[in-house]
Amino acid sequence: MSLPVLNRRLVLEAAERVPDGAGGAIQSWVSLGELWAEVRARSGRERARAGEPVSRVSYRIVVRGAPAGALQRPLPDQRFRDGARLYLIRAVTEADAAGRYLVCFADEEVAA
Repeated sequence: MSLPVLNRRLVLEAAERVPDGAGGAIQSWVSLGELWAEVRARSGRERARAGEPVSRVSYRIVVRGAPAGALQRPLPDQRFRDGARLYLIRAVTEADAAGRYLVCFADEEVAA
């Protein structure tokens, strides 16, 4: 495995349910910190949602390893933010046996 080039600073975010004041709750996103990452596109496709075209691109995002349970370790259903761009994390695995890097498989959806 060649060493990844961690040249993009991403914000790791987790979903949090916040009371809406009317007895219900809304989903909000809270920042867990910033991580340097290598972001590479894997594949893409376009489909219709509610009659409107939506572009979905899959990404392979590599970050430094972190022990299980650490806030810096991404989890499925969290997301990365890069300015206005959002990458929803689908799966996370170690890139190597030593756990020096983590590979996150993520999707970005954009209304076309």
